[in-house]
Amino acid sequence: MCNNNNENESCRCIAEILTVINILQQNAECSDTCLETCDRGFLGCGTTTYSCNTRPVVLYTCCGNGQPWSMPTTRTNVVCGDEGVTCSNVFRVEKIDGCCATFRVLAENTDETESATIPYVATNSFFTMNLNCVCALRCLPDTYVECI
Repeated sequence: MCNNNNENESCRCIAEILTVINILQQNAECSDTCLETCDRGFLGCGTTTYSCNTRPVVLYTCCGNGQPWSMPTTRTNVVCGDEGVTCSNVFRVEKIDGCCATFRVLAENTDETESATIPYVATNSFFTMNLNCVCALRCLPDTYVECI
């Protein structure tokens, strides 16, 4: 996928799934859960009292050696791995444009009273990724994320 010169073909699989997720998030409604797949046609809430509005994803790149892609949770000029920098590998797809996708970085919810039902909080950190570099996508359980 990463070394494929035909860009339109190589990112189609990931781009189509992310497009479905993006549409679902824009039209979020809670439904009964069935198959827990990335391209399930609805966002399922389970037993939470909040309506689901996000299907969090973890991205794996072709050159990542099996490690998930990670980004800083802040917009400051920092790099994951630097001392004191908080990073996350959980994202919310915000926009798809061909083989490019814009993601919002989600951070772990540190509020112990909410973290069981709302595991992530939205950050103001975004990035755009060429989907030709993504070789795998892992979906996490649908959830509610405040400030979306």
